[in-house]
Amino acid sequence: MTIAGTFESVPIDRVVYGRPAATVLAEEATRLDAHRVFLMVSRTLDRETSWVKDMRTALGNRYAGSFDGMPSHTPRECVLQATQAARAAKADLIVTFGGGSMTDAGKMVRLALKHDITDVAGFDPFAIRVTPDGKRVLPKFEGPDVPQIAIPTTLSGGDFNASAGATDTRTMLKELYRQPSMVPCVIVLDPAVTVRTPQWLWLSSGIRALDHAVETVCAPKADIRSYLEAVPAIKLLADALPRTLADPNDLGARLDAQIAVWLSMEHNRFAISMGASHGIGHVLGGTCDVPHGYTSCVMLPTVMRYNQDVNPDRHALVAEAMGQPGRSAWEVLHEFIAGLGLPRSLATVGVTEEKFETVAKAALLDHYLHTNPRPIGGIGDIMEILRMAA
Repeated sequence: MTIAGTFESVPIDRVVYGRPAATVLAEEATRLDAHRVFLMVSRTLDRETSWVKDMRTALGNRYAGSFDGMPSHTPRECVLQATQAARAAKADLIVTFGGGSMTDAGKMVRLALKHDITDVAGFDPFAIRVTPDGKRVLPKFEGPDVPQIAIPTTLSGGDFNASAGATDTRTMLKELYRQPSMVPCVIVLDPAVTVRTPQWLWLSSGIRALDHAVETVCAPKADIRSYLEAVPAIKLLADALPRTLADPNDLGARLDAQIAVWLSMEHNRFAISMGASHGIGHVLGGTCDVPHGYTSCVMLPTVMRYNQDVNPDRHALVAEAMGQPGRSAWEVLHEFIAGLGLPRSLATVGVTEEKFETVAKAALLDHYLHTNPRPIGGIGDIMEILRMAA
């Protein structure tokens, strides 16, 4: 088979895995010659564990300040609050310690520092827009000057992504921003600092990672090169997530899941777009306030069911990677998610039928609805998917 494509290298300096986060942070801050390190951290982890204190202590006089309590889906207003604090601290390095919203918030703060954004409207020129035919309009702008170290506590995978999501609360739409240098320059995968992550969040964000890998395999532009990362990611997650459910203190299983996330995000290097699970999921998050992971728990099996007749060979790869060759991939995924005790319908995550039309209209503005393996012709098709997931 002849293949052709483009591999994009984004400026991640290094990924450090399996070592204590505070130790690595101090080493990397020194390597980057940072003297004003600003921490953006989970409020719960700051108050209920010693980990943030350990980081401050390890940094010593390089520590310049902190911000805690970024809400889910990264509202623009809260990004501005964090930016104001980072600006006052004269930050020359942003460190994010928490879930996907915290990672995205760090990227957005760095963008706001670079372009002196001081109000919510100031983000407008930088957001990706989608034309009616599904094409993305990516604004051209200079990337951040201040680097970022990401220490994730969930499996959402945004740490490996040069894009960030933030919610415009004026419209209740979660928008994307992309510039190659928005990606963190260092990612620290320390399984020990994930043990306090609530089990539902850890497992559901793992399904988010599974969603990345599955939609990569099923993407029309995917080829053997992208399968080399995505298929092993599916296998690792299929093994590691039940192990962490059985024993939340199994650090080996947690690190396996973190490595799987790394593999699942390689689609970004090959310009492989996701499908309708991600596209509808973005809207369910920003518009309906459904947690990131839960959107994938509900939408991934449903979208796979919707798509199954157009790419059955890809679905066979997914089922085989999940350890159940010959079965319907959407049913395998549905049962796997159920086995983790996670939601599988829109009703269970608070999205009732009266919201479907609003979701469908907003989803049409998401690029990934237009790159789904089975073409989506309009609101009617999205409503069909939503009713399947009801």
